[in-house]
Amino acid sequence: MLVDRDQIIATEQNVMASVYAKRPVVIAKGSGDLLWDQDGKEYIDCTGSYGSCIVGYCHPKVVEAIKNQSEKLTSCHGSMYNEPRSELLQRIAKIVPKGLDRVFLSNSGAEAVECALKLARKYSGKKEIIAMMGAYHGKTLGALSVTWDKKYRDPFMPLIPEVKHVPFGNIEKLKETISADTAAVITEPIQGESGIRFPPNGFLKQLRELCNEKRILLIIDEIQTGFGRTGRLFAFQHYGILPDITCLAKGVAGGIPIGLTLASNEVMSSLRVGEHSATYGGNPIACAAAAATIDVLEQDNLPEKARAQGKYLVSKLNQLRDDHALVREVRGLGLMIGVEIRFEVLDIILRSVERGLLMLDAGRNVLRFLPPLVITRAHMDRAIEILDEVIGEKESGLRDKPPEENG
Repeated sequence: MLVDRDQIIATEQNVMASVYAKRPVVIAKGSGDLLWDQDGKEYIDCTGSYGSCIVGYCHPKVVEAIKNQSEKLTSCHGSMYNEPRSELLQRIAKIVPKGLDRVFLSNSGAEAVECALKLARKYSGKKEIIAMMGAYHGKTLGALSVTWDKKYRDPFMPLIPEVKHVPFGNIEKLKETISADTAAVITEPIQGESGIRFPPNGFLKQLRELCNEKRILLIIDEIQTGFGRTGRLFAFQHYGILPDITCLAKGVAGGIPIGLTLASNEVMSSLRVGEHSATYGGNPIACAAAAATIDVLEQDNLPEKARAQGKYLVSKLNQLRDDHALVREVRGLGLMIGVEIRFEVLDIILRSVERGLLMLDAGRNVLRFLPPLVITRAHMDRAIEILDEVIGEKESGLRDKPPEENG
């Protein structure tokens, strides 16, 4: 067993594929909105493991569900029936809006998107997919094809054909781009990776109406925004629309890998037996964890708490903006929040790690907050104190530099 911090880091660096931008911390355990490293140092976590730990780390009810299921059945292919899968499907059916009646279970957000793209093409008999500039949908070839950033796309060209990107929020450009071969439009309700970007007022309703008019499927990617993150169970509910297909993952099973693609019975039934499947889709342990997560979301009213806690955190961050000229803008909904800074944020993130605060980036100059929905106000206050200190030091350092070094 590896117990030495340097040995753990060296092993990952030497053996694991070097595809992650690592932070200099070895996480050993977590509880609620807190993490501890190998040396026992405590961290306030505003990453939620990239938004996946919606109900917090190691929630007792999720842990109990995992333990109980692991003693009964650890795997069951979709060609056979099992109880935890059926229980999860019943819970999903109760909480999703009417019209999203069928579910495909997979293992990740990228897989959920892959299913949605195949489903759109199969149902419509058309090939063209329209996605948004600034979008992020995953790194498998299909999901990557509808992702925007060229740093992800260019090394793997050519991707799947017949994908077009239009400016996020530009309904007129969308109208111009739609053709007779357009199968679907895919969008995030709020763009996460590109900096917590919101659609213009009325855009998503106009998009829904346009898709209805042109008989095009609307795919909403709720992988980051779904399951209470924005203060509603699904972010599209804020905008009064219903997609034809929606994709979920991240927070669905309290941090255990799972992906969901939801669609109407009519749309989902276009897939025939064997045309799309996943060996581990609907894994009993993942299903038990997801059912327990839904129970916690409902019983503890976490979407409403995310709404209230998000308003509080945004207000504190706006105070920080007023105190620091380097903070340009704060934007967010629920506990999905971005803080735009006037320079690259990596140094702020690393300095905050040293003080016991974990944050994400969203683009080069945006700090991203995706904390567990159970984060406390005391921990939010402490996070603000740390951020205030770090940004203040950064401003002092910039003031002390000669003009030519400040750029």
